[in-house]
Amino acid sequence: MAEETVTGAEALMAAAVQKGVRVCFANPGTTEMPLVAALDRTPDVRGVLGLQENVCTGAADGYARITGRAAMTLLHLGPGLANGLANLHNARRAHTPVVNVVGDHTSWHLPYDAPLTSDIAALATTVGSAFTVAGREDIDAATRAAIDDAHRRPGVATLIVPADHQQDLAAAVPVASRSAAESAGRRHARVDSGRVKEVATRIRSAGASTVLILGGDALTRRGQQAAGRIAALTGAALFSETFPAVAERGAGLPAIDRLPYFPEAAIAALGDRDLVVIAGAEEPVAYFGYAGLPSRLARPETLRSLARPGEDAEEALLELADLLGAAEPADSITAPKAGGLPDPDAPLTGATVGQTVAACLPEDAIVSVEGGTCGYPFYTASAGASAHTALTNTGGAIGQGLPVALGAAIAAPDRPVIALQSDGSGLYTAQALWSMSRENVNVTVLIAANHTYNVLRTELNRHGESAFGPKAAALTSLSDPRVDWIALAAGYGVPGRRATTVAELSQALQAAIASDGPHLIEMSL
Repeated sequence: MAEETVTGAEALMAAAVQKGVRVCFANPGTTEMPLVAALDRTPDVRGVLGLQENVCTGAADGYARITGRAAMTLLHLGPGLANGLANLHNARRAHTPVVNVVGDHTSWHLPYDAPLTSDIAALATTVGSAFTVAGREDIDAATRAAIDDAHRRPGVATLIVPADHQQDLAAAVPVASRSAAESAGRRHARVDSGRVKEVATRIRSAGASTVLILGGDALTRRGQQAAGRIAALTGAALFSETFPAVAERGAGLPAIDRLPYFPEAAIAALGDRDLVVIAGAEEPVAYFGYAGLPSRLARPETLRSLARPGEDAEEALLELADLLGAAEPADSITAPKAGGLPDPDAPLTGATVGQTVAACLPEDAIVSVEGGTCGYPFYTASAGASAHTALTNTGGAIGQGLPVALGAAIAAPDRPVIALQSDGSGLYTAQALWSMSRENVNVTVLIAANHTYNVLRTELNRHGESAFGPKAAALTSLSDPRVDWIALAAGYGVPGRRATTVAELSQALQAAIASDGPHLIEMSL
């Protein structure tokens, strides 16, 4: 019997399937056509087209946050990868496994420095690791190594494959000879028990002067319940990191709010505490440097790490709670059930939107939160909502919310997804609406339309500019002309409607959730 031969592109896809990849978010070009053809012969991988690379990388991030497995992107050369770097930065900060497959010129054409030639590996290593295929024989091993690396960090890995190596034929690798650990997934290193015991000793000493800051898998339901037990016993305060990648919320979990964004408020929460225990998060630092304020938000001598990012923070918290003898949390620690709607005739503000969305949230929803106007009030109000999962912008590069919602909906098609999105940041990746329509995903997009870069005006005020001149006003305004989100959504194939009051928003939101496919609601603030 003749030995089966396959192209390099087919070998890459076969290796990806063996490693558990099931979705490829793609915006390919000329040098990726063999890979596009290989997708036709790979029924186990779903191809999702994004109209801009930052949609693809953000969607891969959202998919991986929900599944814990890497999604693949397919991007065109260095400029295509560069277009997707903002959301790859967010994925890196969220410790999300994402694997980018990037084509390159044929190996024999590279020396001629054609117009689209660039140092792809240099771009890739700004957000993670890079693997460059040197020949057809490397493809199977390099693909599996890139996927493993993304899960091991976990983080972003980029596989660079010249077009000729995608087309070259070689013998197929028998499935039986592949690694036993084929379905790669997120793995967490166990925390040393000695470290847990040392933290327990310090908590006993500090008592109510303790703060626990949770991130990563400390924000699972079990992790938060263990933290609630510790807080009920000791009086410790609980916060999540300011922008958690994935946080379970509602349905009787402890009322854990995010550490404040502005450094003054964060320092007030942490500065006078004797002990700040970090579980699954990085040390809290100010997002930006401000004269007269420290970059480190907690006094260094008070900091203790229970679990670092990538370590098993959930199990460490459970072990810590048992060591302390913490029983089930008291009712005062768990969040009270969310109240009803605000006054139905009340205008929409950040506060009324947050309360309304929390009150209307269906069971097991996923909420992609981007933007401060409604995002912070919603997160606080949602502590007592139905059980749901919140995804926030961990890296701070805007344009994440809509693509992450798209990826989450593809990862969990049976769960309702809501994108709570500010208008300015939504415009960075509005093309995600087209992919939502094409894939017919159940995403309800809520656009907080104040037609202003409000965060920039806040920062201008912080710099002492209380009265804006004409240029500062123009550079922070989106009102001339106003973006018509209903018309924009319709152009991408997504039905939309506008809400100006609590009653209108609650009715529109409940109708959208009850319907199939994507919907958009412009919330006039």
